[in-house]
Amino acid sequence: MLRGSPFPSFKSISRAPMFPASALRSSVVNLRSVFSGRVVSQRSTSVGSSVVRAMGSVAGDFKQPREVRRKLLSQAQPEGDGATVRRSIGRPELKQLDPFLLLDYFEAAGPAGFPDHPHRGFETVTYMLQGYFQHEDFAGHKGIIEAGDVQWMTAGRGIVHSEMPAPTGVQRGLQLWVNLAGKDKMIEPNYQELKASDIPRVKKDGVEVVVIAGESYGIKSPVFTRTPTMYLDFYLQPGASVHQAIPEGWNAFTFIIKGNVVFGKEDAQPITESHTVVLSDGDGLSAWNKGTEPAQFVLVGGQPLNEPVVQYGPFVMNTQAQIMETVRDYQLGRNGFERAPSWRSEAKSKSRR
Repeated sequence: MLRGSPFPSFKSISRAPMFPASALRSSVVNLRSVFSGRVVSQRSTSVGSSVVRAMGSVAGDFKQPREVRRKLLSQAQPEGDGATVRRSIGRPELKQLDPFLLLDYFEAAGPAGFPDHPHRGFETVTYMLQGYFQHEDFAGHKGIIEAGDVQWMTAGRGIVHSEMPAPTGVQRGLQLWVNLAGKDKMIEPNYQELKASDIPRVKKDGVEVVVIAGESYGIKSPVFTRTPTMYLDFYLQPGASVHQAIPEGWNAFTFIIKGNVVFGKEDAQPITESHTVVLSDGDGLSAWNKGTEPAQFVLVGGQPLNEPVVQYGPFVMNTQAQIMETVRDYQLGRNGFERAPSWRSEAKSKSRR
């Protein structure tokens, strides 16, 4: 979501994975020259084997407990039209964590936001923490994502959409990008939208968990994850601890929303908010709140795809040729982007009056 700049170079796009639809639509791009001399196709790094164990919270007697592999403080940066995000996955220091392409903690207050922009080849997961966002796309799908709601959007072969915050107050949330396997990149777009009241919650012994995807404490989310994924939001009261099973071979990380949390070993140093913590391989994670204030963090894990990844801004495919074809499809309004040339969101239309 770049802020109305001219069509950016590949280097700048790789750092800011979304940019205005107008930039792609109006620019003539020699993609062969863009890719020449650059290594843009890479295999995402996975951790461990592909053996899968059933998910769910269990006692902390893991055979191979997961520990902190690395931590990364999310850095604030401008994004979209006047909005700010704290990005961790998707930065040069952590370009990908297969199958995850990006993690943003966003803050926006109207009229700032994320106006019309395209996607192809992956999924976006928006989890609102405060306020609400208005969403609409070029197929006529529109709605409001309120605090506690989740929108799991499969862009597939192509979507152009707009994400704009409520006109007053500060809106906060998380957006995660989940890659799709090559066989799924050109499927029809799809939405799974859950109101906060429809998402399972469990409270036990000072722990509350929101089961966005996957399973915890024997409770399963209704969300279907085409790329196998778990996404859990934990609240820990002071002195509380949680022991969560994670399938072996899956890559997993946590993001601390508030408070301080100890991961992996009870005597480890607590990690503060706004840090993303990449976990080692293993069959489960233990976490403790040793502080005097409540803590909140999300735990996200996914089965690696182990496929080549070529990303050009909002397009994520497996080869350079597929990326070049995607940009041509978008500019010419074909193969899933037929509505793109003529569509403008209501929010964008109003801003031009």
